[in-house]
Amino acid sequence: MSTTATEPSFRQSVDLMFNRAAALLDLPPGLEEKIRVCNATYTVRFGVRLRGEIRTFTGYRSVHSEHMEPVKGGIRYAPTVHQDEVEALAALMTYKCALVEAPFGGSKGGLCIDPRQYDRDEIEKITRRFAYELIKRDLINPAQNVPAPDMGTGENEMAVIADQYNRMNTTDINARACVTGKPIHAGGIQGRVEATGRGVQYALREFFRHPEDVKRANLAGSLDGKRVVVQGLGNVGYHAALFLSTEDGCKITHVIERDGAVENPDGLDIAALRDWIVRHGGVKDCPFGTFHADGRAVLEAECDILIPAALEGVINLGNAENIKAPLIVEAANGPITAGADEVLRHKGTVIIPDLYANAGGVTVSYFEWVKNLSHIRFGRMQRRQEEARHQLIVDELERISRDASINWTLSPGFKEKYLRGAGELELVRSGLDDTMRGAYQSMREIWWERDDVTDLRTAGFLVGIKRVARSYEEKGI
Repeated sequence: MSTTATEPSFRQSVDLMFNRAAALLDLPPGLEEKIRVCNATYTVRFGVRLRGEIRTFTGYRSVHSEHMEPVKGGIRYAPTVHQDEVEALAALMTYKCALVEAPFGGSKGGLCIDPRQYDRDEIEKITRRFAYELIKRDLINPAQNVPAPDMGTGENEMAVIADQYNRMNTTDINARACVTGKPIHAGGIQGRVEATGRGVQYALREFFRHPEDVKRANLAGSLDGKRVVVQGLGNVGYHAALFLSTEDGCKITHVIERDGAVENPDGLDIAALRDWIVRHGGVKDCPFGTFHADGRAVLEAECDILIPAALEGVINLGNAENIKAPLIVEAANGPITAGADEVLRHKGTVIIPDLYANAGGVTVSYFEWVKNLSHIRFGRMQRRQEEARHQLIVDELERISRDASINWTLSPGFKEKYLRGAGELELVRSGLDDTMRGAYQSMREIWWERDDVTDLRTAGFLVGIKRVARSYEEKGI
């Protein structure tokens, strides 16, 4: 199950996938290299006094492309964070933003730390100092570089970063826009916590709207009843699994966590399982299904859809041949190595790639950034006006019924639903759904029309690279 000696690194995998797509484009000399390389990476080492001693931490902020500004990308906290990983993630952000037409360049940050080893107050002190080091170099700025949550970080860390920026820039009226993924009371937006998982759901819904695409994955029908394996029940995996099981009729038959996996052929109760994991730290001894100590082996289980939603490189040359899922949705960044990607493509496996499938987070982050710059909640000005217009139609229908003595009534619940104007959450979900549909269509068009493009990943890279190239060319570069 381990990777082989010839396995490319995460950064090499991203470059290989980029090169495969770029070779199909007629880019001007030098422009391909300009797009591929990372513009800059800042490494910071800082000390924080904790538990009676000074502890030194190493962090990174990488800017891959400034074809559009600000640049955008999350900050992850993990003990394995290193420069190559951060630069690879920044590159993916460039192509991801271009694919979903979010007006950002690509960036990423990371702090080499195991957040489970520190309490909340200690994490706040560490985060505040890390933010200080980045802010004073304009590596956090509403107009230049806008972070967001990633693995190991969440609303609390983003609120601390926003507060630190505001302390250092007291006259910046747009200070809240320096970071996204904040709590609602601190300038966040409804639907951001669920955004990446919701985006995975919308990506699958769009895929299943096209029977010919579904057929290419040797599947048929709708999402209803499809057997799904989810690797990683963190924020992304949890929300994707929850929505797919409760709203689309999927059966989440296996969930893989760091201590093993749990299986239930009839479908797992995702909300209950998540609560168990939060309380017990894993799935061992979970009463909802059969426990498997070797979680990685469960990646090879029989299923219709496999959703790797945790770390990069979990599907590699060591296990790609044994993967049985005909459809894989990359909810994590880089869960399939370049070598495994080639093996799976030759097997006929359809992969919905990470630069599209997990773009829900940056899409809703874009909405939050716009909300912070406009200084008004979405729906605040038009919601009641929409309700009033709808009320006119309902009143007129009821008047016609009375005057014409027509014996009919509105369907139960229709009036309540129709009269309710769209609030912020509804508008966010609508915008995300529209974004995911549009991005899939742009990939699908290339997937079906070009004989030299046989997979959605290459199609997605082609769309993203072309848009970045066009932006550079318009700048005169």
